[in-house]
Amino acid sequence: MDKSFGRIDAFPRERLARTPTPIDALPRLSEKLGGPEIHMKRDDCSGLAMGGNKARLLEFYFGQARKKKADTVLITGSVQSNYACMAAAAARRMGMACHIQLEERVPDVDAVYRTSGNVLLGKLFGATIHTYPDGEDEEGADNRLHEIAEDLRKKGASPYVIPLGPDNPPLGALGYVLAAREICRQIDDANLRIDETILTSGSGLTHIGLLFGLRALGRDMRVTGVCVRRPAAVQARRLIDLAGRLSDMLGLPPLVGAGDIHLTDAVLAPGYGQHNDDVLDAVRLIARTEGILVDPVYTGRLVAGMVRRLAGDDRPPDGLMMLHTGGLPILFAYQALIEETER
Repeated sequence: MDKSFGRIDAFPRERLARTPTPIDALPRLSEKLGGPEIHMKRDDCSGLAMGGNKARLLEFYFGQARKKKADTVLITGSVQSNYACMAAAAARRMGMACHIQLEERVPDVDAVYRTSGNVLLGKLFGATIHTYPDGEDEEGADNRLHEIAEDLRKKGASPYVIPLGPDNPPLGALGYVLAAREICRQIDDANLRIDETILTSGSGLTHIGLLFGLRALGRDMRVTGVCVRRPAAVQARRLIDLAGRLSDMLGLPPLVGAGDIHLTDAVLAPGYGQHNDDVLDAVRLIARTEGILVDPVYTGRLVAGMVRRLAGDDRPPDGLMMLHTGGLPILFAYQALIEETER
């Protein structure tokens, strides 16, 4: 354990997240679903730009940016990317400029989607906005970022690119390797019984970082990922590749194998960021049982996936914890859809 976590100290880090974030019991949701005792790890309370899991990931990218004496960071994501918005906030905190590239991942969106939520906040932070027409071309999006960075370099800036594609070193995953230790301490100190954690699985950095950290600590807790962007079979290959890259980056033997990967894509259709009745029901369910807000792209899908998981045929866990990854500004981008389905 000390060997695994001690090696993280070699990677530069800028503290951005307010941690530890709480683990809250959800008694009314647990009673409503008639299943196990449900808790929620509240990484929506991490503090940066309305909170979210990306604060933990960004600590290590901004550590590298500082080490390289960057004065500008560049990042790519969907139009309503919470990651990009939080990067812009972190950049301002550190006295840097930020360029955000917005990818067209969600079809048939309205003007509110394009101007509210994280888009509005990104502009408020003074980020320079770029667009990329293809939402399913990670390599192309990264390449375009590097082209923008080269233009900035020619103008005298010192840019740092936060990459998207899985072929890059998974620096951000280190944030959730450390979060695994935080979570285990909280569980032990409060004597909680939690034998499964369920989270959204998108880029894979949060998922694989947490899983890697748990295994490094000798914990066999199941981690179930709810797919938000890709089918489970495709996402599983991505996670295995990231696990290998993370082991190599830390100079450790493999700690995560195929048997550790649990995924569901039962609530993914019709695709990333698109309308799904189960997800909208889940957004309302947790708001009206626990007074907790979740967005319909990530944590709303997580809650919907958990509901499906508990209603399934396999034996439910005795204690379950959801990881709230934040992204609350996205909720406002879906105002028309939420109001329409309220009628």
